[in-house]
Amino acid sequence: MTDALYLADTEARTFEATVERVADDRVVLDRTCFYPTGGGQPHDTGTLVAADGTEWTVTDVQKKDTIYHTVARDGVDGGTESETPTAGSTVTGHLDLDRRFAHMRYHTAQHLLSAYLLDEYDAETTGNQLYADHAHLDCAYDRFTEDDLADIEAGLNGLVDDALPVRWYELDREEAEATLDPERTRIHLLPDSIREIRIVEIGDETDPYDRTACAGTHVADTADISTVDVTGRKTQGSEHERVHFELH
Repeated sequence: MTDALYLADTEARTFEATVERVADDRVVLDRTCFYPTGGGQPHDTGTLVAADGTEWTVTDVQKKDTIYHTVARDGVDGGTESETPTAGSTVTGHLDLDRRFAHMRYHTAQHLLSAYLLDEYDAETTGNQLYADHAHLDCAYDRFTEDDLADIEAGLNGLVDDALPVRWYELDREEAEATLDPERTRIHLLPDSIREIRIVEIGDETDPYDRTACAGTHVADTADISTVDVTGRKTQGSEHERVHFELH
């Protein structure tokens, strides 16, 4: 199983890894900083570079039984072994850090939005999707008014201005279920097979503003989110709303 370095260090730009195996145009590494698509967060992109300087572009990253990196070389079509790194070789991974940092900002902002909607509107988050330049969140609520959206935007920017610290750690599932608020952590949404839970907290350690189970990447401080602009809402079926937002 690939060692997911991004779970501990979300700001690493480069890393070295050994190619464990190759499947067509997909490469499995023994360790990676490339985040795979999941939890509403898109995959990272970047490059893999061999010792002789040969470079491959990482175009997709997916987690199945392990983490697969789809790679391509400029001007090379297909996926034969000669067109990919060789199994057993060492490569250096380079992340597109601008893309990663954008995802980190949006994912942390989504956590703030989820917590704010739960606190102020008793609206539980039911889904989310983020990109490098916009995001949306779905929640269980009848309909937000324009005044509600203005209130939500002001509340989020207040939390950003508070420069709340963000941290993450792992807990045994039984301990997490016994000690943490299930309404906020939403551990029940995770498959039973996951026994170690990664918890992300925002705010004071003794009384955090938000605490939830999450395997995504986040900034270390809400000030890094910058300005939140709530751009609109849309009805998503019966008693569900979608809130759109952008960061500037």
